[in-house]
Amino acid sequence: MSERNRSRADVGIFGGSGFYTLAEQAETVEVATPWGPPSGPVSIVERSGLRVAFLPRHGPGHRLPPHRVNYRANVDAMRRLGVRALLSPFAAGSLRPEIRPGEFVVCDQLVDRTWGRESTFHDEFADGPVHVPFAEPYDPALRRIMLEAAAATGVTAHDGGTVVVVNGPRFSTRAESRWHRDAGGHVVNMTQSPEAPLAAEAGIPFAGIALVTDYDAGLDEDPDVEAVSQEAVFAVFEANLHKVRELIDASLPALAAALGPAGPGAGTVSES
Repeated sequence: MSERNRSRADVGIFGGSGFYTLAEQAETVEVATPWGPPSGPVSIVERSGLRVAFLPRHGPGHRLPPHRVNYRANVDAMRRLGVRALLSPFAAGSLRPEIRPGEFVVCDQLVDRTWGRESTFHDEFADGPVHVPFAEPYDPALRRIMLEAAAATGVTAHDGGTVVVVNGPRFSTRAESRWHRDAGGHVVNMTQSPEAPLAAEAGIPFAGIALVTDYDAGLDEDPDVEAVSQEAVFAVFEANLHKVRELIDASLPALAAALGPAGPGAGTVSES
C-alpha cells in the first residue's frame, strides 16, 4: 500500500470517556493540522473492507478535560484523512426516566450550552461569508445505519433525542438538570459541541451515539436516584463498552455499502 493510501481512512471514530482504543493491532499515524496537534495519534484498522480511523478525543490517559480538547484539530485530522463518515460515541446523563443507564440514544438534535470553545474553522471570512446550515446536526442516513446496527446487536437504542451540551468539567446542579429537561433535552454531555458543528463545516456526515451512564443530577420522580458521580460514569461505561464496540462493528458492513469504493469522486453516506 502506498504511503498516501496508508494515510487515508473511510470512517472516523472519536473515542470518549473509557473508550481509548479500537483494536490491539493498528497502524498509527501522526496528522498535522493548521490548528495544532489533535488529541493524540490516530490509529487505523481495516474492518469490513473499510479503513477506520480512531482518535480518543480526550487524548492518552484522558488528560484533556472537555473544555480543553482541540476540537478543530481533531475534526480537521479526520478531514485530512479523507473520512466520509464520522461516528461519535459519547457518555451521557439521562434527563428522562424512560432513558435508562446502559441504553443508547442515537441523537437527532443538540442544544449548545458551552462557552469559550473554538467552534468554527472560520476565524475570518477571507472569501466572503460562510454560514453553514445546521438545522439537522446529525446525518439522517448515518443515524439510520446506527439504529439498524443496534437492532441487529440487540441493544436498546432510542431513535432520536436532544443532547444538551454543557461546558464541564463539573456536572449539572439539580436546577440546571431540571431546566435542561424542561427545555426539551433528553441527555446531557460535554463534548458533542463543537464536534458536530465542526463536522458540518468540514462536510463530513456525523452521528452522535450516546451511551447513557447515569441520571445526571437525579430524577424528580424518584428521590432514591442518586446524582451522578465520576466513578459511576466510568463504571457504567466500562461495563457497557462491549456494546459500543459491537454497535460499531455491526454498522461497518452497511457503511461500506453506503460509502462505496474510495477514491476521487467517492460519495458520502448521505449521498447513498
